[in-house]
Amino acid sequence: MEAIRTEQLKKSFGSLTAVEELTLTVPRGELFGLVGSDGAGKTTTLRMLAGIMDPSGGEAFVLGSNMQRNADAVRGEIGYMSQRFGLYPDLTVMENLLFYADIQMIARRGREARVAELLGFANLTPFKDRAAGKLSGGMKQKLGLACALVHRPRVLFLDEPTNGVDPVSRRDFWRILYGLLAEGVTIFVATAYLDEAERCGRVGLMHSGRLLACDTPKGLKTLMKGGVLELSTSDPRKALRLLSAVFPASSVALFGDRLHLYALQPAEAGATAAATLGAGGVELAALREVEPTLEDIFVSLERRGQGEGEGGQERGQTVDASSLSALQSTLSGPQVSLRELTRRFGDFTAVDRVTLDVARGEIFGFLGPNGAGKSTTIRMLCGILPPSAGSGTVAGYDIRTESEQIKKQIGYMSQRFSLYEDLTVEENIDFYSGIYRIPQHLKRQRKEWVIEMAGLSEQRRTRSSTLSGGWKQRLALGCAVLHEPPILFLDEPTSGVDPTSRRSFWQLIYRLSGEGVTIFVTTHYMEEAECCDRLGFIFGGQLIALGTPARLKGDFPGQVIELECERPFEVLQRVGSLPGVRHAALFGAGLHLVVDSAEVAIPVIREAFAGLQLRLQRITPSLEDLFVSFMEGEGGQSSRQQP
Repeated sequence: MEAIRTEQLKKSFGSLTAVEELTLTVPRGELFGLVGSDGAGKTTTLRMLAGIMDPSGGEAFVLGSNMQRNADAVRGEIGYMSQRFGLYPDLTVMENLLFYADIQMIARRGREARVAELLGFANLTPFKDRAAGKLSGGMKQKLGLACALVHRPRVLFLDEPTNGVDPVSRRDFWRILYGLLAEGVTIFVATAYLDEAERCGRVGLMHSGRLLACDTPKGLKTLMKGGVLELSTSDPRKALRLLSAVFPASSVALFGDRLHLYALQPAEAGATAAATLGAGGVELAALREVEPTLEDIFVSLERRGQGEGEGGQERGQTVDASSLSALQSTLSGPQVSLRELTRRFGDFTAVDRVTLDVARGEIFGFLGPNGAGKSTTIRMLCGILPPSAGSGTVAGYDIRTESEQIKKQIGYMSQRFSLYEDLTVEENIDFYSGIYRIPQHLKRQRKEWVIEMAGLSEQRRTRSSTLSGGWKQRLALGCAVLHEPPILFLDEPTSGVDPTSRRSFWQLIYRLSGEGVTIFVTTHYMEEAECCDRLGFIFGGQLIALGTPARLKGDFPGQVIELECERPFEVLQRVGSLPGVRHAALFGAGLHLVVDSAEVAIPVIREAFAGLQLRLQRITPSLEDLFVSFMEGEGGQSSRQQP
């Protein structure tokens, strides 16, 4: 009863082989996840399976039909959602759904009932008359899925559908997917979120067009050679820097406020790590071997696919700080200072009386759901958009009257990367050197510094259009700091980028912060938010919480229980109504439950699910728990703000 089958599937673009000899089978009713680095071939694979692109070799079958020779036979049975959603921004939510119903030739009889069902399914009924272009990212995501479901497909292909959306929207989206799975729909999803891949029945790990491994999440975890050490330290950022100088750069990573170290000989590596941290003056609070996460497995297998053994000795790039003249600024006081900053669009208030200060060299994380006001705030700080009320300074310059001076003091990087696709890496850097008016005698020095910092030496003559997302990201960051700005604004810079690229990117950020650059970053990855010095949560345009990650988590209202079981979605549907359970949500492959008292709630939960094997334990709240709590009304309001 297979839904999808490929045999030696291949796709080439000239001399580039995007997918090579892909053979796999997906049974009907399975949720299958495909993960891989940028440029691994995930999107190309989905397009061939959906009948959008013909293969160069091999065969692809969906519901028994050959997708190259007989795709029309199953076209009406397939749903496909691309990364860009395929929405028409000038049409309303209802009009988009009706348009897709026309494309799929849905009969008029019963159409209204189907559309109404989808609106309710996606919680979009209150917004049916709103233009799609005015929806938040999470709403666009759910509308895109609803459009893909309008004809009741039996197989659904999703290409990184949750990129760039907040944790609450991601959880809501997966609730919908589990509902479809319960109806028997086969789901094939490509994702950059490894915690989402943990929820799949099976996962395929792809690299350079080849399938490295395919198994259940538990099965994949047996493939890793060696083990994973988890380290808790007094200064995780400094610990990362010290350990990266001793161990292979890709074998050390920050996971929130902890570090993971991968090693063939864990005991020996643990002793070396402890000695290294002790010599560097970093206190090691805890060291233990833990079960690898899917992200650990992904990085391990990707390194093996690149020919790097776990014991390899490649190191991270070093940066010569002597050229960072602008970073030695003598400006005193905060680099970003806002007082009652407000921005209105007609009768809509996008940013409502935001007050905060960001110090020199600080990494400040700005968090909030899609449409909360994050990007609008950054546009005002960059001098692009004037405020409606309030005041603010950036690098000591007034955002109302000195926007041109501000632009000389800042670097800005959006998730769209603002690169010129037809130019090479070097040509993009040369172009931005001219834009930033870098003196002629300094251009070559600055270019070489950027190329070294971003690790782009081997890509310097590569056209940017052919770079993977991770390399584009590094190039965009390099162009943003080319003129040595003391302040850097990053608007969701790692959206949709694979774990290895995200780790490399954040090591660059730590390095810049260490040299005095002020970093103002928005992100939907809560593990990244853990790495910030301070965080601000914005909701409905208002700053509802402000403080360090540790302090904010310490003020969490309630206790959190981690629940692991075989069928988490079935448990999720019932556990939220139990006495003492305030909130229940998917978290990785399990659930997180917010309760009044873990001691009281755990026996109640065990009794309610006596027939299931449950693993329950009280845990420290994560930032994602805190984020969801704020967004769903569990957190307090501005009275919870901390200095």
